[in-house]
Amino acid sequence: MKKSKYDRILSLYSMLNAGEIIDKAKVASQFNVTERTIQRDISDIRAFYCNNTLGIGSDNIIEFDRKKAGYTMINLKKTLFTNSEILAVIKILLESRSLVKSEMMQIINKLIEQCVFEKNKKLLVPLINNEMFHYVEPRHGKQLLDMLWDVGTAILENKFVSIEYIRSYDDKKVTRKLKPVGILVSDFYFYLTAFIDNIDKTEHFDNPDDLFPTIYRIDRMQNIKILDEKFSMPYNNRFEEGEFRKRIQFMYGGKLQKVNFLYSGRDVNSVLDRLPTAEIISKNEEGYLIKAEVFGKGIDMWLKSQEEYVKKVGVFNE
Repeated sequence: MKKSKYDRILSLYSMLNAGEIIDKAKVASQFNVTERTIQRDISDIRAFYCNNTLGIGSDNIIEFDRKKAGYTMINLKKTLFTNSEILAVIKILLESRSLVKSEMMQIINKLIEQCVFEKNKKLLVPLINNEMFHYVEPRHGKQLLDMLWDVGTAILENKFVSIEYIRSYDDKKVTRKLKPVGILVSDFYFYLTAFIDNIDKTEHFDNPDDLFPTIYRIDRMQNIKILDEKFSMPYNNRFEEGEFRKRIQFMYGGKLQKVNFLYSGRDVNSVLDRLPTAEIISKNEEGYLIKAEVFGKGIDMWLKSQEEYVKKVGVFNE
C-alpha cells in the first residue's frame, strides 16, 4: 500500500533522527515512489530545519555522505565549537604571536564566522576585541601560512627542499638542501626540523656524530624550493615529531643529554610543564631532585635563568 506524503516524510524524518542512512533508490522502492519524490521529501525536511521558528531540530543539517552513498543527519552542536572552546582556541592563537597581524586576524575571523552559532558571536567578540586591536605581530613581518603548507606537503611526500638561510648568530646566508621531517612552534616562531643532505659534519657541526635533525626558524628561510627528488625514510628510523618536541624546549641544536638538578622553588609543576620529560626523583627539605632528558644547549641558559631556585646541576651526555 502506498503511504501518503506526510507518512512518508515522517518516516524519513524518523530514520534520519535515528542515525540511519537514506539511500534514495532503496527508500523509493520501499515507498513505491520515484527517487525524485524522495529527493523532494529530503528537501522539505531540510527546509523545515532551516526555517522553523520553534527551534526544534534547528541544530541539525542533512548532508549527502559519499562514502556511505546516502543522506545522513549531522548535529551542529557536535561539530561546532562551544563558546568556551572557541574562546580558548582564540586566546591561545593571540598569545602565541606567531603570525603577522593580517594572517592572524584572517584565521580568527574565519573561526568566529564558521565555527560559532550566530547567537553566540555577540557574546564572544567583546571578549577578544581588545586583544585583537592591540595584537603585536612578530618583528620579522613575514607571511608564513603558504610557506608552512608547502613545507608540510614536502614532509608528507618525503621531498627534498632547497633553501637559503639567514643564520641568527652572524646573519650570514647559507644554502642548504634538506630532508624536512617536522614543523614545530615555540616562543613566537615556527621551526622546521630537517636533516642536511651532503654536508661535512666534521667541518660544520660541533658534534659530528649528531643523529638528530637541525632546527631552522622558518621566517629566516628564503628562496624555498620544493624539489621533485625524494628521499627515503625507513620506518624504523622515522622521525617522531612528538617525541623530539618533548625533549627540545628551547630550539637550540646539540646533543641529547640527561640533566639532574635540585629545584627549591614554590611551584614544581611549572618546571615539569616546561620540561615534559622531567621526573621528580626525590624530595627533601632542600627541595625537589629532578631529572630530565633534553636536546641542545638551550637548557643551560634556562637553568642559569633559574639559578635562584636551581642547584647541584649535573649534565650527562648520551
